[in-house]
Amino acid sequence: MLMKKNRKWFLALIPALCAMVIITVMLLQPEEETPPYSQVIGYFETDDIQNYSLNITTGELSAELRDGNALTYTVPDIDLFISQTEPVVTEYNAAHPDSQIIFDYVSASQNGQLLSGLPYLILLAAGATWVILRYGAGKGNKKRGRMSAFGKIDVGSSVSVKTRKTFEDVAGADEEKEELREIVEFLKEPQKFNGLGARIPKGVLLVGPPGTGKTLIARAVSGEAGVPFFSISGSDFVEMYVGVGAARVRSLFEKAKKLAPCIVFIDEIDAVGRHRGMGSSGSNDEREQTLNQLLVEMDGFETNAGVIIIAATNRADILDPALLRPGRFDRQVYVGVPDIKGREAVLRVHARKKLLSDDVELGEVAKDTVGFTGADLENLLNEAALLAAKRGHPAIGMAEIEESVLKVIAGPEKKSKVISQKEKRLTAYHEAGHALVTSLLPSKKKVQQVSIIPRGRVGGFTLTPPEEDKNFETRNDMLDQICILLGGRAAEEIVLNDISTGASNDIERATAIAHSMVTKFGMSTRLGPVMYNSDKVRARQSSDRISSEIDAEIQGIISSAYEKAVEILTSGIGMLHDVAAYLCQYEKMSGTELRQIIDGEQEDRDALQALS
Repeated sequence: MLMKKNRKWFLALIPALCAMVIITVMLLQPEEETPPYSQVIGYFETDDIQNYSLNITTGELSAELRDGNALTYTVPDIDLFISQTEPVVTEYNAAHPDSQIIFDYVSASQNGQLLSGLPYLILLAAGATWVILRYGAGKGNKKRGRMSAFGKIDVGSSVSVKTRKTFEDVAGADEEKEELREIVEFLKEPQKFNGLGARIPKGVLLVGPPGTGKTLIARAVSGEAGVPFFSISGSDFVEMYVGVGAARVRSLFEKAKKLAPCIVFIDEIDAVGRHRGMGSSGSNDEREQTLNQLLVEMDGFETNAGVIIIAATNRADILDPALLRPGRFDRQVYVGVPDIKGREAVLRVHARKKLLSDDVELGEVAKDTVGFTGADLENLLNEAALLAAKRGHPAIGMAEIEESVLKVIAGPEKKSKVISQKEKRLTAYHEAGHALVTSLLPSKKKVQQVSIIPRGRVGGFTLTPPEEDKNFETRNDMLDQICILLGGRAAEEIVLNDISTGASNDIERATAIAHSMVTKFGMSTRLGPVMYNSDKVRARQSSDRISSEIDAEIQGIISSAYEKAVEILTSGIGMLHDVAAYLCQYEKMSGTELRQIIDGEQEDRDALQALS
């Protein structure tokens, strides 16, 4: 009994002894003003280092500057420091063989450092004893040691100095870059803002569709400022064990504070930042605890601490309001799909390291890629490069780029697919109906290509790229779109006196447009400018009478557009036969060839009539 009691006193005494050792070591260390991490890295970037030695165990850096001064510094992250400085030193030594920078990596066991590290060894031994006595006994305690590792987080380290991104690598986002320039200025010259009492935004939320370059913009901010950049996904915080995510948040911010000034980028923050109170399961409890810790850490920074959080999401509507309030994410920057000028700039950035032939006009490619994101444009040029290499061409031509545009939009061609003549004829009339309705409507939209070669999941397609970027659609534009979508079904019924399942996707899209016109955009002439499908007005449930009127209005819009398509094709039945016959023979038709048939300029008209 006495032995057990003494053991408890001994176990209770160990933490006190550890604390005394820590305090003693801290008191014996001389206080000296150390430069910030960014300033130390700056010495290497400006080639001011003459020689240096780094202890890869303790992180102690001893350097001699070219002006004769000495530098002593403790590196907070050894791997990060080496990844940032080694490429710079290697490049300098290769360019200056007569005045190379001499450097050496040593360990704690060299240069008699073992004796100086004796207090730390004592502290380590005491800690190990405590762990063994506390967790070593019993099988049930073995899991605790393993679970403690869950509280640590592994963030993506900063990129090398020579491979970092800058604003020159970001194209098509001029306004977004301008919004973030003052953050770059703060990280470079914090005293400029501190002197005026200004508070830099603690967090910036990048909102936009996938592939628009949110991560690239965050890296460019880091590269412009020349500070460490750490990236992590929001899902990395979430675990099945309650409390682990909160511990990982603390670990992340502790590391960030050591390397301040720096930038922490959290991708897909909606995985951890969703609105609280949406559920009561264990996973929701863990997520909400993680979010609470994130809120505390972001609001707990000292003023102008130099750690800036940049997060990205495409679902800002589901984020918790506490996360978006001033003092946390002070600023929201929308990163949208680039316009024609932005698309051309993005194409020029991605074409820097690609060989383009003289016939390639990136301005024309930008006109044909309305709605493409930055990632789509990069993929487009990559597909074109692969196709040019496959064909054995020395450079990427316009033909490869045009083919890649179709591949990105509709998928690769399936020329080997066996199609019966009956199905081929049906597809030809279906696509001819789409093409003629598109060209003969009062809006006279431009058709770029018509094809009955299967691509992806479709048996054929009519490519009608938008001629300009639009921020909104008019009622007449949407009615024309419905009419075009129903042109294929109308052609089948007029010529073949039958209908097929090939128009199912067209009907689905046409119905969705008509439904939005009535319930979302208030374009119904009978129901007026009233919104019926919004969450904010759903509390006032629509009556059965209103629901019936909505269905009747949608059906009326669809029926009117279908009758219009039938009327257009019936009046131009000769052109319908000519276009279908051309497609049956050649499988593809350009917009110019379609216009020749419509204008009656097709030389081989008799042959086309014979084929039809």
